Amino acid sequence: MNLHEVPLDSSNALDIFRDYDLILDGTDNFATRYLVNDAAVLLGKPYVWGSIFRFEGQVSVFWEDAPNGQGLNYRHLYPEPPPPGMVPSCAEGGVLGVLCASIGSIMVTEAIKLITGIGDTLLGRLKIYDALDMEYREVKIRRDPNAAEITELIDYEAFCGTVSDDAQSAAAGHTITAPELKQKIDAGDKFELIDVREPHEWEIVRIPGAKLIPKDRILSGEAFAEIPQDRQTILYCKSGVRSAEALSALQKAGFSDAVHVGGGVTGWAQQVDTSLPTY
Repeated sequence: MNLHEVPLDSSNALDIFRDYDLILDGTDNFATRYLVNDAAVLLGKPYVWGSIFRFEGQVSVFWEDAPNGQGLNYRHLYPEPPPPGMVPSCAEGGVLGVLCASIGSIMVTEAIKLITGIGDTLLGRLKIYDALDMEYREVKIRRDPNAAEITELIDYEAFCGTVSDDAQSAAAGHTITAPELKQKIDAGDKFELIDVREPHEWEIVRIPGAKLIPKDRILSGEAFAEIPQDRQTILYCKSGVRSAEALSALQKAGFSDAVHVGGGVTGWAQQVDTSLPTY
């Protein structure tokens, strides 16, 4: 057994994986999951993926260079990571401890099948385990013909919109979706909608009724006096990263009922008003 006591990142993933025939991914964050996937694709390696949260687990096999045109990778199942704050961490949402054994045993079984060449693996199939109902479900995974080709490793922290611990804590329980924001607007709810992007982004696309206050002015405290306290504050940015950071600063300043829009203006353009441009 070779123990690699270093953080896995874009600078070392290819070198670490290169000498192995099979990879098992049980990581608990999206940045590392996409890193493992992309490194496996570039090296032509198959890998078994498993994930658990609360009372549910998921398992599948990904192998871009699989024979007979069956190649698939993680991005065909999840093309993009969820916006920050939309998915609670295991620390926030909790996890049933025995799920590790349940999902882990399936992963090991799939690994043995891949190594020995016996049986039918989970390539092209997502196995979902619901511990509360003691039920297994299966979803077919199909290759996306429009998926972008993976040609290199990237900055996965930036790609997944990784935010600080303070921002993650602020976003937990204080995140709404673009459709939920639309419902509040249609219902005539009283709130202050603030766009925390930069002026040039504001000129490209914005949510109607919003006020522009760039994130840095909120983080510095300079803009606090411009934000009314007699109504709820709703923040948004492009994807939810910057608004989560600004939300943390607002909560510390006493705006306890403030929330932000997970997915940001991109989510609004994709889910509410598809006539708007994205960038």
